[in-house]
Amino acid sequence: MLDLVLKNAQIALPGGDLSFGAVGVKDGRIAVIAEAADDLAARETIDCGGLLLLPGVVDPHVHFDFGNPETDFETESRAAALGGTTSILSFHRSKDIRDSFPVVKERAERQSCIDFGLHFGLTSQLHVETLEEISRRFGVTSFKLYMMYKGAAGAAKGFTEIDDALLYTALRATAAIPGAVMGVHCENVEVIPVLRPPLKAAGRNDLKAWNEQSPGFLEAENVFRVCYFAAQTGTPVNIVHMSAGDSLEIVRQQRKMRGRSGPPIHVETCPHYLVVDDEWPAGVLAKVNPPVRGRADIEALWEGVFDGSVTTIGSDHVARKRETKDKDIWGASAGFPGSGLLLPLMLHEGFHRRGLPLSRIVELTSANAARIYNMPSKGAIAVGKDADLLVVDPDLERTVDHAVSESYSDYSPYQGMRLKGWPVRTLVRGRTVMQDGRITDEARANPWGRYLERMPR
Repeated sequence: MLDLVLKNAQIALPGGDLSFGAVGVKDGRIAVIAEAADDLAARETIDCGGLLLLPGVVDPHVHFDFGNPETDFETESRAAALGGTTSILSFHRSKDIRDSFPVVKERAERQSCIDFGLHFGLTSQLHVETLEEISRRFGVTSFKLYMMYKGAAGAAKGFTEIDDALLYTALRATAAIPGAVMGVHCENVEVIPVLRPPLKAAGRNDLKAWNEQSPGFLEAENVFRVCYFAAQTGTPVNIVHMSAGDSLEIVRQQRKMRGRSGPPIHVETCPHYLVVDDEWPAGVLAKVNPPVRGRADIEALWEGVFDGSVTTIGSDHVARKRETKDKDIWGASAGFPGSGLLLPLMLHEGFHRRGLPLSRIVELTSANAARIYNMPSKGAIAVGKDADLLVVDPDLERTVDHAVSESYSDYSPYQGMRLKGWPVRTLVRGRTVMQDGRITDEARANPWGRYLERMPR
């Protein structure tokens, strides 16, 4: 007797093909995949009505403590589930992660209705010195270093040790941890003080000015530096939230030079770098680091999405209030909410508008992140995997409205945008979290998100 059967579905199986049939679930895992449900006895049966059945989205890039740290894992996990995200990796940093991690993990386990893991932000040599310990103790194999917080930019936020020495030692320490990968925010902030004053003096207060004060070549220069240092230390790296076409071309060149023998260079971009340009009508609401770019960069990144140069898509979700944006472009906070829109944006802009195959969308939004970040139970519809499943109506059209997003944040740079392609049911380990655009009462009353320990055993 199965716990659940989802029948009459177009199932996105590993390898790329859609297969019409049924999926059976037992104890939170996929137990059987069949051509029909006739012989599958279950306590509950869901008729998918011929809709798509996709693996749940694995969003590898969220910030679930930048809005309201006390409640973010409750509100933002719900916002993510509305859009089909079933697992997230959130960034955590503190002076000493050995002390802060247990508090964050316990709070997230109480609040989250989806599964979650953490990346550790490395900002000091203490983090490097304790990296092996915190990785082993807490089951974390992914880290992030912030090149944008070098020098004066970092000192303004209390970071005084971020430099090339920290980059090199952090990469070296990461290379010594089995299965570990280093993510890097690439942005050469040391040139920005030369470019910003003339823009401010000219009275510029537009989104394009934010792009011009930190143009794409500043990201690209840092991308080369990270790839080169990683080659010297033998470290797998991930260029997170890539925004510029020049950056992607550098990665292609570095991959070609290394061949198959060198450590991998992964590339993550975000939906906003594929959709939002620097003339977007939302203006300052779309301020983010690195900045959104012009149409040429958008097209270059889409080319990377199609040809496989881009590895994953992450939302870079930040759930601050609009009041932090209601300033000029220079004073407004950077970042915006987006986890619940990751899949709808990829379906609308990728599948419908550009003809991106569903199989590629599954790779970018689920399978690749699960593989890179050591989550073997996630990322695919296959026997033995967690039953993180999405019933998706590819033709359903909805208008983005932050008022129903469940997020602590109270705005969206996509507000009023009509998107085609939405999940109508989200299941996390076989239990329905979202149905027909609403978080279920059970998920509200009894969140069952589970911490994802990712240290290979």
